Amino acid sequence: MAAVGNAGPKVNDCVTKVSLSVSCENLLDKDVFSKSDPVCVLYMNSSGSSWWEVGRTEIIQNCLNPKFSKTFVVDYYFEMVQKLRFELYDIDDSVTCNLQSADFLGELECTLGQIVSSQKITKPLVMKDRRPAGRGTITISAEEQTDNRVVKFEMSARKLDKKDFFGKSDPFLEFYKQTENGWKLAHRTEVVKYNLNPVWKPFKIPILALCGGDVEKSIKVDCYDYNNSGSHELIGSFQATLCQIQQACSTYAAEFECINSKKKQKKRGYKNSGVISIKQCQIIKEYTFLDYIFGGCQINFTIAIDFTGSNGHPSSPQSLHYINPHGYNEYLSAIWAVGNVIQDYDSDKMFPVFGFGAQIPPTWQVSHEFPVNFNPGNPFCAGIEGVVQAYQQCLPQVKLYGPTNFSPIINHVSQFGRQALQQQTASQYFVLLIITDGVITDMDQTRNAIVSASSLPMSIIIVGVGGADFSAMEFLDGDDGLLRSATGVPAMRDIVQFVPFRQFQNGPQELLAQSVLAEVPGQVVSFFNSNGLKPPRAAAPAADVPPQPPVAPL
Repeated sequence: MAAVGNAGPKVNDCVTKVSLSVSCENLLDKDVFSKSDPVCVLYMNSSGSSWWEVGRTEIIQNCLNPKFSKTFVVDYYFEMVQKLRFELYDIDDSVTCNLQSADFLGELECTLGQIVSSQKITKPLVMKDRRPAGRGTITISAEEQTDNRVVKFEMSARKLDKKDFFGKSDPFLEFYKQTENGWKLAHRTEVVKYNLNPVWKPFKIPILALCGGDVEKSIKVDCYDYNNSGSHELIGSFQATLCQIQQACSTYAAEFECINSKKKQKKRGYKNSGVISIKQCQIIKEYTFLDYIFGGCQINFTIAIDFTGSNGHPSSPQSLHYINPHGYNEYLSAIWAVGNVIQDYDSDKMFPVFGFGAQIPPTWQVSHEFPVNFNPGNPFCAGIEGVVQAYQQCLPQVKLYGPTNFSPIINHVSQFGRQALQQQTASQYFVLLIITDGVITDMDQTRNAIVSASSLPMSIIIVGVGGADFSAMEFLDGDDGLLRSATGVPAMRDIVQFVPFRQFQNGPQELLAQSVLAEVPGQVVSFFNSNGLKPPRAAAPAADVPPQPPVAPL
């Protein structure tokens, strides 16, 4: 498999990472018996008419004035006009998070430069036809990410106040950063149902979001009782600096009394509303994609090409495999365009290339993972030129057939990913690029293969050629909620990126590049960071990173 790492990729030196936090007020209420359950979806566009999804916030139940704790981290290029579109939806199904069935609450289009230059903007939301979305507004704040340390917490509580009349409290925590304009939400934990002694799942907060990198700055932690109505009741709060918390954690769990100031004023002899315990508070470095690339991580690309009968017979001008007098077809165009992107991230430019769904000589049995150069011992092709040449030579030697099975080639690459689980550092990551016409036969097996691969150092990019129905491909892409196997097992993470080639066919190659590789850096980083793996040539230990001076605002 082609490997990345020895030769540095083309990197723009002017890039800066910016964190965008979002809040809204007076959203439209689309629910009859309750309030809307909003989520914010961010799309980006650099040129042309194609937009791609950057990410989504969490869903906040029954709330018309949401303050989202999940932020968007984007690359800011001073010399580029980067258009952003923030879309708000009322989510009816929190399991699938399907936007098709969600109610649209409004949107805002602006540029990243507008937000960065103002640091904070508040604008009215509009509907798709540009009418006002009621009295709805959106506020977006920008903060430069110059410190990639995070604080890892393990927290619990005991003897919290009982707030529910017919049951116990449903506690969750909110962390706030101290700013010149008051307290700013930095993180919100999950809700622990019916428990006065909750244990929250371990979580991480970027140190910039928590305290601006200043360990001596106060942090406020509020403990709430969750209510379905959205009117959450404050159980109590405490304040401390990160330095104080770390010092208290050095010997045993740090404990802080949860104080409800209103209750304290009214009730004589009031002691507290419970105790918050912090078992772990550790500052660690989270490596970036470029940290891994420059630190020696090898990204291995494998290419798979669809040779099934649904593409049409290669001799027919209507076939996606028909090579016109100019020497092109949609597969070749996609191979050239996508290949020129990925080979920038490759050291030896040797790509293993497989075909699937064709009858191959000499037995004319259907194969779902045959090397297009017909050399099982060495399926590598030299550069994109070699990939194109092998494809052109292979096409007249095989019979397009079927069915269209993705699972064999996914499982093939997964074998290498499974072997890489033994690695002690972030040395190997695998990317499978599938170019297909979109018709898939073994959907259940493919879902199972993807869910199994989601725990491996592996990503899958599907490029759809032609004008077929790509709903199956979009289903495999987990943007509307994590994919589940045929038996209901959820994927560990979203590892599939689907790109319809025809949307970019006549546009700048940079647009296709951005869409094809849009999610891979984040997938690489999330896998290695969640598994605690450092780059092979890490500059400094990942734990116990010394404090850095506070960062000036953007």
